[in-house]
Amino acid sequence: MSTEPALAALDETTFDSVLCVVAHPDDIEYGTAAAIAKWTAAGKRVRYFLLTRGEAGIDTMDPVDAAPARADEERASAAVVGVEEVEFGDHSDGTIEYGLTLRRDIASAIRRARPDLVIGTTFDVTFPGGVLNQADHRAVGLATVDACADAGNRWIFPELVDDGLEPWHVRLLAVGGSQRPTHFVDVTGHLDDAIESLEEHRLYNNALPDDFPEPAQLLGGILGGGGEAVADPAVEHALLLEVFQR
Repeated sequence: MSTEPALAALDETTFDSVLCVVAHPDDIEYGTAAAIAKWTAAGKRVRYFLLTRGEAGIDTMDPVDAAPARADEERASAAVVGVEEVEFGDHSDGTIEYGLTLRRDIASAIRRARPDLVIGTTFDVTFPGGVLNQADHRAVGLATVDACADAGNRWIFPELVDDGLEPWHVRLLAVGGSQRPTHFVDVTGHLDDAIESLEEHRLYNNALPDDFPEPAQLLGGILGGGGEAVADPAVEHALLLEVFQR
């Protein structure tokens, strides 16, 4: 018998607006986009904030050329799942450092978007299954947790108030790719949306090793594994999240 606590269904009636905060183009597309497709179809407003343009992600492409190309692919990918608002920060791909500048930039994005729910990425050293996490993911993931608190305190980064960005209290924070998921989003029926969204990253996908799984195989495994973890035969595919109420 499993000793793991049962996963709870995320109450999707408790939020109407979402901000996804990630390091690179395509980070959202590794599973989260399935939930985004579901939410935008239901009329929820979703925005993306990416700290870089992923310019260091393609070995055969100069970063000067890769940055605008990958940003365009992210916008196209977002459009597939109903997202029109995609914002990029100016941090350098591969060398993002956790610190006050990063926290300020994310807190500023939160105050601009004023979301009910913020979704970030895991800051664990490994993903479930033991795959090593990447440095930018860890820095942005941890900074997102702290920036949710920063966004609600007018005395932290008071220059944001001077810029017209009043404090905003984030009610829900969700972490994707966590070793300790607490909730799930039933994304049954939205796997194809997620696959199509990831397929928009053609330049990046084509540069991956030959043995790297194709989008359909990769997302079928991630979201299908989530469905298995839910242990409800009606839930074929699920996004697993570690959720904090604030």
